[in-house]
Amino acid sequence: MKKKLDMLEELQEVDQQIDTLKAAQNGLQAELSGINQGVDAAREELVLLEANLAKLETEKDEFEATHAAELENIVRSETNMKEIKTNKEFQAVGREITAARKQVADLEEQLLQKISQIEELTGEIEAKKSVCDELAKNSAQRVVAKQAEIDKIQSGIDADIDRRESVTKGLPASLVKKFTILREQRRGQAIAIARDGYCMGCNMHLPPQLYNNLYKYEELLACPHCQRILILKLQQ
Repeated sequence: MKKKLDMLEELQEVDQQIDTLKAAQNGLQAELSGINQGVDAAREELVLLEANLAKLETEKDEFEATHAAELENIVRSETNMKEIKTNKEFQAVGREITAARKQVADLEEQLLQKISQIEELTGEIEAKKSVCDELAKNSAQRVVAKQAEIDKIQSGIDADIDRRESVTKGLPASLVKKFTILREQRRGQAIAIARDGYCMGCNMHLPPQLYNNLYKYEELLACPHCQRILILKLQQ
């Protein structure tokens, strides 16, 4: 029975080591996701800036088309003025030309504003592209490093899994099942040390007869309080 208890203790040690390695691996996976998310966020910002630039370019093109149309209207009206016979018509066309010229001046002002915005945004995009390229380069290096750490931990997990399988082969399947259920119910600790009359798993006092029976190694004994399998460990 003592051999089985020693194997169960080793099994718990292996499982706890696997748990620790998997927790570390999950932490690295989260860091890896964070790195990728940072690159994705920067690229999304760049896409948004480029969409805004495309919108400004379209608006500028529309202003330029309207500006050209108004200039044509002015030229046409000025040509028509030469053929006007009455003073009333002459004045009416003159007012139209004045209004059109004002419209042209407003359009030119708006065009200048759009051109200025486009130049400013173009510079911002170029700077953002540079940042994105540098971030992508650095992130790629960090991803490689993190993945190497993850792979190294996985090698440790694989080795511990092989060790676990080796241990469980020497134990009855029913005992392994009981151990596994207890681990799930007791936060990864199915085995508890018994010392000085106490269960070190729950820090509760053990019945004297049960504690004395632990010395005999005749059967598996469990703590009546936390149900963990007890292993006797005397003070050194």
